[in-house]
Amino acid sequence: MHARFLCNSSADNYSDNLNEAETSHLNSSSSSSSSSAASSSSSAALNSRYTEVVMNYLWVPLLISLTNCLNSVKAAADQTIQLPGEDESNGVVRSVGGGSCIAPDSSLYYRPVIGILTHPGDGASGRLNNDKNASYIAASYVKFVESAGARVIPLIYNEPQDILYEKLNLVNGVLFTGGWAKTGLYREVVEGIFQRVLKRNDAGDHFPLLAICLGFELLSMIISKDSNILEKFSAQDHASTLQFIKPTNIEGTVFQRFPPELLQKLTTDCLAMQNHQYGVSPETFQQNSALCSFFRVLTTCTDEDNQEYVSTVQARDYPITAVQWHPEKNAFEWGYPTIPHSEDAIQVTQHVANYFISETRKSLNRPPTRKILDNLIYNYNPTYCGKAGRGYDEVYIFSRL
Repeated sequence: MHARFLCNSSADNYSDNLNEAETSHLNSSSSSSSSSAASSSSSAALNSRYTEVVMNYLWVPLLISLTNCLNSVKAAADQTIQLPGEDESNGVVRSVGGGSCIAPDSSLYYRPVIGILTHPGDGASGRLNNDKNASYIAASYVKFVESAGARVIPLIYNEPQDILYEKLNLVNGVLFTGGWAKTGLYREVVEGIFQRVLKRNDAGDHFPLLAICLGFELLSMIISKDSNILEKFSAQDHASTLQFIKPTNIEGTVFQRFPPELLQKLTTDCLAMQNHQYGVSPETFQQNSALCSFFRVLTTCTDEDNQEYVSTVQARDYPITAVQWHPEKNAFEWGYPTIPHSEDAIQVTQHVANYFISETRKSLNRPPTRKILDNLIYNYNPTYCGKAGRGYDEVYIFSRL
């Protein structure tokens, strides 16, 4: 009401003053006895008065507009966001303008580091490096870990053991990659790291392990104590569905954060990349008491000959997950046209990575920063090998020439 009153008052004054000025001007024009100097003075006064009236008329609305703008800014600063299902009574109202943030969980470690074990060779059948002692990590595994908020220290399998296990003490979890090596030094190192993973968990440190493809096969051999437990399957270079074991209980497993619609699509759409010749059938798995007591089966798959094999297992008493398929390839490998790259396939990659890294944040290990920096994979350069043909797009090669 006050603003409108000011605007109307100014308009009325403007009209009255204008009429007054017109009347004065007419009187001045009708008088033949006025001098030209007096006429000029009167015209100047009229112009000055006219300008003053116009400025007064414009200034008041401008002042009102500025006041409204300031009030809007203040209202925005006081605004709150109320999410669905929330109300102010439960204290979960978030302030837009610089409110305090909820403190992170002090029991979690938000700078986790993952140890990835290297594999013999250069990742390209000798086309990139002739060193017989070379080993590699496909860059897709590194990107997979980094995409979920962790860093990587390479665990070079043929380094002196004291150096290898010193690096193992710097990490918050371990990843075993795919590959072909199942015997000799490589298998011995895998078993040695696996035993240390168990000991660290038994000692009270939450120390997770993710084993992919070859990693799944080696753990099956080590836990079952049967080097001949693996069977031949036709599961090279193709994508498949995942079939969940009934009754399905995904709580505390790699699938626990998957949206229900994505879980359903895993059973109908080919979102899991397979690239292996060996595996363990459900029958063989069930017949081995050591495997059954250590792992529970979450999913199975069928190969191109419609033969069923175990594809995802979760340790019963340890944060250890093993998958026969390749969750890292969907988002980060392009060498095979059969790798699924749909939005759903990328979500599968991300959810598996998020689960694994969320588990590593529970680790109690807090290694010295300088030692971490000295050993991170950032100290090495990846090699682009996509032009070499089949295989990986990028690899980190660790030569011991």
